[in-house]
Amino acid sequence: MATFQPVILGGDLGAYALARELNDAYDVKPIMVTAYNPNAIRDSSILTRHEFAEANEEGPLIDELLRLGEDLKRRNPRRKLLLLANTDWRIHVMATHREELERYYVVPIPPLDVIEQVSDKQEFERLATAQGMPVPKSFYEDFSHAGDEGWTPQPTPADLTFPVVAKPADSSEYENLLFEGRQKVYRIDTDEQLTALWHTLADAGFRGTFVAQELVEGDDTEMYSVTAYVDSTGTVSLLCSAHVLLEEHHPATLGNPCAMITEPIDEILRPAKRFLESLPYRGFANFDVKRDPHTGRFYFLEVNPRIGRNNFYVAGAGINPMEVLVSDVIDGHPMAPRTADGEVLYSIIPNRLLLRYVVDPDLKAQVRRLQKAGRINPQRNPKDGGFKRWLHLTESELNQYRKFGKYYPKPTNTGF
Repeated sequence: MATFQPVILGGDLGAYALARELNDAYDVKPIMVTAYNPNAIRDSSILTRHEFAEANEEGPLIDELLRLGEDLKRRNPRRKLLLLANTDWRIHVMATHREELERYYVVPIPPLDVIEQVSDKQEFERLATAQGMPVPKSFYEDFSHAGDEGWTPQPTPADLTFPVVAKPADSSEYENLLFEGRQKVYRIDTDEQLTALWHTLADAGFRGTFVAQELVEGDDTEMYSVTAYVDSTGTVSLLCSAHVLLEEHHPATLGNPCAMITEPIDEILRPAKRFLESLPYRGFANFDVKRDPHTGRFYFLEVNPRIGRNNFYVAGAGINPMEVLVSDVIDGHPMAPRTADGEVLYSIIPNRLLLRYVVDPDLKAQVRRLQKAGRINPQRNPKDGGFKRWLHLTESELNQYRKFGKYYPKPTNTGF
């Protein structure tokens, strides 16, 4: 029996991936704290769902976690409780209430001030530039006084070149904001469009900071991902990179990779390691990187203070990231640094659909070869293969045809 009990906040694909990695490595059944019962975890036999209707509200969520922690500790005082999450808002809530939560749980995330530093894209740009990491030119709009009478957005800098990509400077401040026309990321082609977006955000009640970042050309296949883990000694003990093939294009999930090939890319792994070790960072980090097809230069777009929704690609590349975490924070034995070097196709969409969007002949040939070897998807889990689960997975994958047909019917040279 495992010496610890994982408790995971949320129930989306990224949360299920954590549950599977823990179950694969330790035969433990994580407890998933969710407000609803999404397809990713529905009818799963490898986890236990803890239903809590207010799981998306900060105060009630913390109170419920403290009640749950007290109950679990009362039943088994010697068993450690490992608290995990995989969205920006949940990570921020955990960091804010770390002192209360640590009465019962191990909370393996960076300190709150470090999370706020790296999550803020303006501060990330400053830190990355100091470490010699190229970042696209950006412009920041502060909405903290947008509710004041007579507020107007600041003028767009004359040297900002359109098109730009607009997104929240700190995703945790935007995650739970709902309004008509809401997108995760916006492509903006003119100054008039940008000004209109600023007014829409102000009217919707957004009071954080938004960034308008010059668009690095290239389609989805110019995107890359880096996942890293910084252990309790401050050493980056896990590195893994992947070449993105296709991202999701539904407005609510725009920019989330849905197909990737794992490969070690030293040109982006080295700067990511240097960046993290320059900070008092602890826990997982996930970098979004884009390569300029004209120059071959890699630009670091952002870092998320969590493992990332598609973290199962790390396991596919040869290292189960939960083993690295548990060895460090539960067993007290940080592992020797490793870089995952396996080549595998991670894909949550059907093979035929993916091939529609991979235009480069050499890359398409590589995809076909890896498809024959067998793509990986956290939900294609032989230990969790009941008929209802198979139906949920089939429904989810077939639904991708509809979504791409509506929002991204054919590939473009910018990914928009």
